[in-house]
Amino acid sequence: MSSLKISSLFQVKGKVVLITGGSRGIGKMIAAGFVRNGAKVYISSRSAKDCEATATELNELGPGVCIPLPADLQKYEEVERLAKQLSSKEQILDVLVNNAGAVWGAPVDEFPDSGFTKVMTLNVQRVFSVIQKVLPLLRAAADRTKKGSTYKDPARIINIGSVEGLWVAPHDTFSYSASKAALHHLSRHLAAKLGPDGVVSNTIACGLFPTKLTDYIMKTNGDWLVDSVPLRRSGEPQDVAGTALFLSSSAGAYINGATITLDGGLLVSRL
Repeated sequence: MSSLKISSLFQVKGKVVLITGGSRGIGKMIAAGFVRNGAKVYISSRSAKDCEATATELNELGPGVCIPLPADLQKYEEVERLAKQLSSKEQILDVLVNNAGAVWGAPVDEFPDSGFTKVMTLNVQRVFSVIQKVLPLLRAAADRTKKGSTYKDPARIINIGSVEGLWVAPHDTFSYSASKAALHHLSRHLAAKLGPDGVVSNTIACGLFPTKLTDYIMKTNGDWLVDSVPLRRSGEPQDVAGTALFLSSSAGAYINGATITLDGGLLVSRL
């Protein structure tokens, strides 16, 4: 029964974590949570400068460490390079957080084909690409804890989804909402396929969090959106970091194929 102690239930100390889109926004919030709790965190983003600046900032938090691995994940060859770089540094990967994403807004009659392709590629296809390329490291992490046919501490895939993939938003982000709905289902499909290998896959469907991605909508509809949340506030760093830490700890080891709505009640208030 000692495993029921709070100190061990939510322990992530020493775990190896990769967070895409980890230099800012929700990715940075999650990275900070892991570093503060003793994990070894690799962050990736398109901008090497931003990646390095965030790593320097988070390393001051301790006791964990943050290591920059910049990559432009729109490009398949960059996904391959990122995976090779990580494999040259680590033999295992305990947690993969797929947070890198893009958004595009335009009226339905004017929505550009290139914008639709960009969002769907990064938000869905490249999530699959990253998972595919680091899967050997995830399987290796799970194998370390295998007891017979049971994985005591499975590797984790955490996909950052959105409530926009669960309801019809009042703004013209057609490709974004479609991509997040696809990501949610991709995560469930992977959960069924990879669970027997000791790799679980879950989604955090985020609501309103102040980030660069939501900067425009916060400026134009921020008051209305916050008023629509039953808790009357937007998400804060501890909300999303805490959820990711829970899913990555022994407390969340039996969760697989779930979509956790993290929105303060926004979704249920719109039903």
